[in-house]
Amino acid sequence: MISRLISIPQKNSFFLFGPRQTGKSTLIRSILPKNSWSVDLLEADTYLRFLKDPSLFRLEVLHQIERNGVKSVFVDEIQKVPLLLDEIHGLIEKTECRFIMTGSSARKLKRGAANLLAGRAVQRFLAPFIYPEIKSFFRLEEILRFGTLPAIWQKEESIKIDTLQAYANTYLKEEIHAEGIVRNLAAFAHFLEIAASAFGEMVNYSNIGRECGLPARSVQGYYDILEDTLIGFRLPAWNRSARKRLRSHPKFYFFDNGAVNSLNHLLRDEISRVVRGRLFEQWIINEVRTQIQYGQKEYQLYYWQTSQGAEVDLLITKHQKFVAAIEIKTASKISGAHFSGLRQFKKEYPDTPAYIVCEAPQPYELERGMILPWKIFLEEVLQKILV
Repeated sequence: MISRLISIPQKNSFFLFGPRQTGKSTLIRSILPKNSWSVDLLEADTYLRFLKDPSLFRLEVLHQIERNGVKSVFVDEIQKVPLLLDEIHGLIEKTECRFIMTGSSARKLKRGAANLLAGRAVQRFLAPFIYPEIKSFFRLEEILRFGTLPAIWQKEESIKIDTLQAYANTYLKEEIHAEGIVRNLAAFAHFLEIAASAFGEMVNYSNIGRECGLPARSVQGYYDILEDTLIGFRLPAWNRSARKRLRSHPKFYFFDNGAVNSLNHLLRDEISRVVRGRLFEQWIINEVRTQIQYGQKEYQLYYWQTSQGAEVDLLITKHQKFVAAIEIKTASKISGAHFSGLRQFKKEYPDTPAYIVCEAPQPYELERGMILPWKIFLEEVLQKILV
C-alpha cells in the first residue's frame, strides 16, 4: 500500500472528505484500531435502516461501546444520511468514543445537518496521489493523460480508460441525480462538458450561460456544486481589495487530469501541445494546493492578471503577503518571452521570489527569477516556500 502524506488526527473525531475513488475508505481501514466498529452507508440494507430511523445508529453504537469496548466508529459515505450527524453529535457529548466519517460531498451535510458537528470534528481532505507519494513510479506523460486516482494507479491502460470513462457517469448518477442536487440533469451535464473544455481558463458566468442556455446565476450555482462535491476548485484573481477579488473572474481547475480528460474525450487520442500545457499547469497547481492542505498551512493561492493581459499563473500568499510568484510552462528551453508576465509582476512587487516551473533539464537564473525543472520544484523548492 502506498503511504499517504495527509495528516490524520490521532485522537479527535474527524471528517475525511475527498472525491470518489481517492482511497478514503482504504486509508481509514488501514489505520483503524482493533476496538473499532464500521458502518458502510453504500450497503443498501444499512443505508435504508438508518435512513428510516437514524436513532437506531445511536442505539447500535451504545451497544458496541458497552458490550464490545468499541472506542472508534467509522462511518463511510456519511453524506448519504446527514441526520446521523445529530446522533453522532450527541454521542460525542456523552461518550469518549471517536468518530471517523468519510464523504465525497460536504454539500448535503452543510445544508441538512448541524454545521458539521459545530467544530467537534475536524476536517481533512484527501486528493488523488501526489508526486511525493508516487515519485519512484512516476511518469509525467502518464500522469498528464490519466491522472493519479488510486483506483487506476498502475493498472493496464485499457482498465484506466474504462474506469475513467465511467467516472463522469458515476458522478452524475450518484453525486448529482441520486442526491437531488440539481433539477435539470441534462442541463447540468451540458454545463459539465463546457466547464471541462474550459478548465484552467477564466470563468465568465454570463458567457458560459449563453453557451448553455442558462442564466448566469445558474451557472455560478453549478460551479458551486462542482466545488462542494470536490470535483474542482476556483482560483481567484489577486487584487489588493478583497471586495474586488470577489468580483473578478476566477479560474477553474479540476481535481485530476484523468477525470477532465475523460470529460473531454481525450483518453484515447494524442493530446495537443496546447492542451498538454494546460494539463501540466493544472497538475502543478493541484500539487501545490494539496501539499498546503495536507500540511494545514496558512497559505492562499491566486492568479494575477493586468488589464493589458499580462498574467502570472500562480501566486502563493500568507497573511496577504506574497511568498512566491510562479509561471508554469511545458517548454524545456525558457527565454525572455516566457518571463513576460513575471516581468510585469516584478515591476509592481519587486521583492517577491519569482519562478518558472518547466521541463528544463537543469535550473538557472533569468531576469531575477529562477527557472526550475518541475522535479526540483516539487522535491526541494516547494518545501522551502511552504515553511
